[in-house]
Amino acid sequence: MMKAGANRWVLWAVLLLAAGARAASLIPNGTFEKAKDGWPEGWPRHAQAAYLEEEGNHFLRQTAEPGKMVMLYQSLRLPAGAEAYKLSLRVRWEGVKVGKEKWFDARVILDFKDAAGQKLPGGPGHPSFKGSSKGWETRALGLVVPPGAATLEIMPTLFNAAAGTLDIDDVELVPIPLEEAGFVNFTLSERLPDTEGCRSAELVVKGNRLVEKATVKEVWLQGVAVPSLEWSAGGDNILKSVTNAVTEWNANVLRLALGSKFWFGVGPWQNDRGVKYRALVDEVVRQCERRGVWVVLDLHEYRAAEQRHADFWRDVATRYANHPGVLFGLLNEPHDVSWEVWRNGGWVTDKPKPKPGVAAENAEPVRKGVSVGLQRLVEVIRKTGARNIVSAGGLDWGYDLTGVLAGFALEDKTGNGVMYESHVYPWKREWQKMFLDVAAKHPILIGEVGCQPKPMPFEDPKAFERPETWAPDMLGCIQKYRLNWTAWCFHSSASPCLLSDWAYTPTPYWGEPAKAALKGQAFELKRMR
Repeated sequence: MMKAGANRWVLWAVLLLAAGARAASLIPNGTFEKAKDGWPEGWPRHAQAAYLEEEGNHFLRQTAEPGKMVMLYQSLRLPAGAEAYKLSLRVRWEGVKVGKEKWFDARVILDFKDAAGQKLPGGPGHPSFKGSSKGWETRALGLVVPPGAATLEIMPTLFNAAAGTLDIDDVELVPIPLEEAGFVNFTLSERLPDTEGCRSAELVVKGNRLVEKATVKEVWLQGVAVPSLEWSAGGDNILKSVTNAVTEWNANVLRLALGSKFWFGVGPWQNDRGVKYRALVDEVVRQCERRGVWVVLDLHEYRAAEQRHADFWRDVATRYANHPGVLFGLLNEPHDVSWEVWRNGGWVTDKPKPKPGVAAENAEPVRKGVSVGLQRLVEVIRKTGARNIVSAGGLDWGYDLTGVLAGFALEDKTGNGVMYESHVYPWKREWQKMFLDVAAKHPILIGEVGCQPKPMPFEDPKAFERPETWAPDMLGCIQKYRLNWTAWCFHSSASPCLLSDWAYTPTPYWGEPAKAALKGQAFELKRMR
């Protein structure tokens, strides 16, 4: 039987053959060269639009009318089968002044709608323009088609702008493979060369343990989580922290938090398309491998796997494929989805139903959209040829792994295996059910673990447990079951903190016991939670 992935590629090949070597654009008269009665065929006419010509080339110009929407409207019926499109157009804008709201500017509005004409959530962003361009500019976007989409509306607009003009020309929409949608404006990475003097061994899953592939010697990963590259393109003392964690805290693994927007160079204050960010991660990998330790590249994002996460892993896996010191953390903290969606994907709502005992652990916006599922992320990684072990966090903000034993385990036929990841804090209960049952059959990474002397804002103060009773039992549990772990976190301000300052002084409530455990001190598990 042909697999689903193969079906997609066969369909794509058929589409190409049907359209010729170059896929035909779905947009009629996108060049505006065909005209009738002084207006381009297939395009609407309105009082604020003009059909103009420069040196034999025709285009449309729209002029702002303060406080009003000025729009060209094009609705395209989408043929069945295509999963993604490339939209390209030439634009030029002059004197665009923002109106009463910051989004009252020039933009190209893009909406996918279902057969009933209802707008589908999780659609593409709207390219926007302010001020004046230096001439014509070509813009291109990769558009992923959401399930159930029947039409795509393309609307070049002066959205209540106070003043200005927007010129548009050469609008083209062509089908592309889903895998290429995220790379319309980004060149896929090349593999990072092998680290000279690498001392890290390639790891594989064997039963519920990690072992060196060459020797089958068990490796017990014990270390710290290093944050800040998920919120900053430069991070906080990243390379200094790598050195200190390994040489002073005796860590043999680091969990490095990353953000996909910074990786692709579209985060705040980035103007180099992510070159420096990726180079910093490269250096972390090299330093870890030279020291003979491992790094888990943690995609520090939330809720459910999306296509943008698949794009991230396609690039990251290509870059670090089969580097022996690199493991891939698929998605930091899934939450508020079913196990079916967790694994296989599907629609997610912006109004998830509360579950008893499950607290929202941050204030991130909960959006509607489409999940591709964690299984798709594994497949995207393996398609690059990367064998690296992957780590998959459970539900309840990465804590709950019960679905792994209920038919939702991930499949990995060509790689070095899957390690499951749980995040354990004092407000979490039922250790045995939530992660220890799974630890009997699969390798586990306690990817985040920690405590602090004050309750978190979302905690029930009445149920709060102080670090002096919780930390020894948690570390005793980790040691008793030889669970891989990375303590949260190797930072002086992201709670719970291992560090009191950037002299790497351990906090007394969590840093001191965690550092002692990393240096070999034994802790006794006296009471399960």
